[in-house]
Amino acid sequence: MNALGKHLLMELKDCNKEVLNDEAFLKGALREAANECGATVLGESFHRFSPQGISGVLVIAESHLFIHTWPEHNYVAADIFTCGSSVQPEKAAQTLIRKLGAKNHSVVEIQRGILDT
Repeated sequence: MNALGKHLLMELKDCNKEVLNDEAFLKGALREAANECGATVLGESFHRFSPQGISGVLVIAESHLFIHTWPEHNYVAADIFTCGSSVQPEKAAQTLIRKLGAKNHSVVEIQRGILDT
């Protein structure tokens, strides 16, 4: 199968609640994940919700890394979409699992851009 990209959908449960509302920590975790997988960061945007929770994205040359936190549930939804073969999104996923202290997690991989050849 020839696909243009990989999209990893992540369910991160039982995370370290202390870091899920820390915007600086989350930015650093996404940047570390991008670096670990070999991606080129182009920009970022983050939003803090009231009373808690953060959503953020790193735009990378290869596509994006997104994170959405629910500290009240120790839960994170994240996705990593990369195009091409120069990056390894699985490394980014493992970095986020480790940095967020997810004790229970699942990662679903979807092939994107499957073209008829």
